[in-house]
Amino acid sequence: MTAAKATNRNIRDDIREYWSDRAATFDDDPGHKIFEGAEMAAWTALFRWHLGTARGRRLLDLASGTGEIARLCKRMGFDTTGLDWSGPMLDRARAKLPDMTFLEADVERTTLPPESMDVIVTRHLVWTLVDPAAAFAEWKRVLVPGGMLLIVDGDFVTRSWLSRLSNLLARAVSDGNAARHKEILSQVHFSRGARAEAVASLLTDAGFAQVRIDRRLGPVHRAQAAQLGWRKSLLRRSEHRYVVSAIKSVRPR
Repeated sequence: MTAAKATNRNIRDDIREYWSDRAATFDDDPGHKIFEGAEMAAWTALFRWHLGTARGRRLLDLASGTGEIARLCKRMGFDTTGLDWSGPMLDRARAKLPDMTFLEADVERTTLPPESMDVIVTRHLVWTLVDPAAAFAEWKRVLVPGGMLLIVDGDFVTRSWLSRLSNLLARAVSDGNAARHKEILSQVHFSRGARAEAVASLLTDAGFAQVRIDRRLGPVHRAQAAQLGWRKSLLRRSEHRYVVSAIKSVRPR
């Protein structure tokens, strides 16, 4: 094994352990949990706009965590499977959704059969990827021809002027998780921030078609305001958050 591969292996282990350690309190954080009512309705409208009606299509929720997006997609009528590499996250997802299938696997190496899914969705995953090019090739392999990919993500590294001002006015709280997060972030592909255009470019390079960027997340952010509070809600709206959709091209006859 080369030194580079050994390093990547260690990074992936660190990422899995970091999220596993956060599993117990993950749903306590607004922005992770999807609250019933306005927020659930806003997320549902966003997904329906990009994916259309479910029609029982097979959907894979990558990095499913505690199952919030999987719960949303199942309600929409998709035949939903969740996949995550963190056992503690999956324990909570299975307790929440006992009648749904959740698989433990690496999102960059899913081990799923080729062309076994009609739709793949991810939320806040791409910015953590060690090798997004390999991940996108894997997701394309798993999708059927004409299958859809929907990515919800953001640049959580580059700070807006509002965020910088807020940090000056408020005392920052540092803990062990913050230090671990910083160390992991320094080693992933998007260590300087996952910008929408960079993600879209990599998807095009991977052979996806109809790659589109959508930044209209206002309804979701407004719905989250009740849980976030006015300051965090304002900061969230100032961040570079987006949806990227793409399609696996149908093979020519």
